[in-house]
Amino acid sequence: MTSNDNETSAGFGEVEPRDDDDARLVALMLRVREGDEAAFRDIVEATEDRLYGTIAKMLGGVEGAEDVAQRVYLRIWQARGRYERRSKFSTWMFSIMHRLVLNERRGRARRSAVFYTPGADETPRDPVSRDLPSGEASAAELAAEIDAALAALPDDQRTAMVLRRYDEMPYEEIAEILGTTVSAVKSLLFRARETLRLKLKNWL
Repeated sequence: MTSNDNETSAGFGEVEPRDDDDARLVALMLRVREGDEAAFRDIVEATEDRLYGTIAKMLGGVEGAEDVAQRVYLRIWQARGRYERRSKFSTWMFSIMHRLVLNERRGRARRSAVFYTPGADETPRDPVSRDLPSGEASAAELAAEIDAALAALPDDQRTAMVLRRYDEMPYEEIAEILGTTVSAVKSLLFRARETLRLKLKNWL
C-alpha cells in the first residue's frame, strides 16, 4: 500500500480544499501593514473560529487554545510591517500558529515531567457517558478517543492530519507550513492514518 492508497477509508481521508476568501484577507493585511486597526479586527473576525478550532485539535482539547490564538494574532500584528504576499494569507497565519503550538506542547511536556499521583481519598473522574443517552455517549466517547489518538501522534504527523482532515487544506499549503515537500506530507498523512486506524480499530 502506498501513501496515496485508499485515502477515503475509515473517515480519515481525502477532502475538498477550502475555498476561502484569500484575496479579501490579503487586501485587509495590506491595510494592516499600514497600521489600520479596523482592518486587523476584520481579519480576526474572519479567521478566529477556524484558527481556534484548529489549535484545539492540535492541542488535543480547548485548554490553552484561546491563549495560543491570541498569541498568533499578536505575532501577526507585530509582523505587519514586514508582511509580503508570498503565499496565501491562511498559509502564513497557520505557519505562525504551527510554531506557537509546538512551543506550547513542548512547554507542557516539560511541565508534565513532574508527575502527579492522586491521593487515596481521590476518585477518578466519571466517564463521559455517565449521564448521556447511549447514542450521544458513544459519539462523545469516540470524539474523545480520536482527540487522544491525534494528540499522541508525532508533531509533524498530527499537524499534517489536522490541517488536511479538519481544516481541509491542500497538500501544497501543508508542505509550506511544515517546510517540506508534498510527497513528504503525503507520507506523513499515510503513517498518521495507519496509526489512527490501529488505535481506533474497536470504534471504526
